[in-house]
Amino acid sequence: MAEGETESPGPKKCGPYISSVTSQSVNLMIRGVVLFFIGVFLALVLNLLQIQRNVTLFPPDVIASIFSSAWWVPPCCGTASAVIGLLYPCIDRHLGEPHKFKREWSSVMRCVAVFVGINHASAKVDFDNNIQLSLTLAALSIGLWWTFDRSRSGFGLGVGIAFLATVVTQLLVYNGVYQYTSPDFLYVRSWLPCIFFAGGITMGNIGRQLAMYECKVVAEKPHQE
Repeated sequence: MAEGETESPGPKKCGPYISSVTSQSVNLMIRGVVLFFIGVFLALVLNLLQIQRNVTLFPPDVIASIFSSAWWVPPCCGTASAVIGLLYPCIDRHLGEPHKFKREWSSVMRCVAVFVGINHASAKVDFDNNIQLSLTLAALSIGLWWTFDRSRSGFGLGVGIAFLATVVTQLLVYNGVYQYTSPDFLYVRSWLPCIFFAGGITMGNIGRQLAMYECKVVAEKPHQE
């Protein structure tokens, strides 16, 4: 071998899961697909809880699955979950404030469990009035953010997601797509923004955790060259 030439190093094995994918565009697509299916699964489970409690009512002609849910609900929730999960780490990078609080899968799974518990409380726990229920769910949702997030960007995005999702839901109910029993906040229930806020924080945590593997690939690339 001529002087000055260096032997090209062999391929280096990357981290687990999707960190083995070196293309950022493919990595982004894989994370989006994973987030989509997580959102679909959570939508099926949580919507089943709401329907069993008769919190939401769909017209008979749109009941199209074994979970007694309108067919369009899971895909819409999956798409929203993918957007939210990809948006959180993107905002973190844009602000130059990488989120490092409780960055492990055990914490993410606990966050998901608390989110499901908040939804379960909204459907199963009986309160004297909707104000007590709304205040309780608001406290639980903020507690979820404080326990698993604690970032200003996470709180701001959660509030924005809750506002936008509530407006969209109001429009859907207004146009007769489905309805809520005993609405007390225009056409929906007053505690609904709390659920959307907690859902945004939860999907944001999942998205941030998945994005950590992409960061590992970027960090390892200079060493492979």
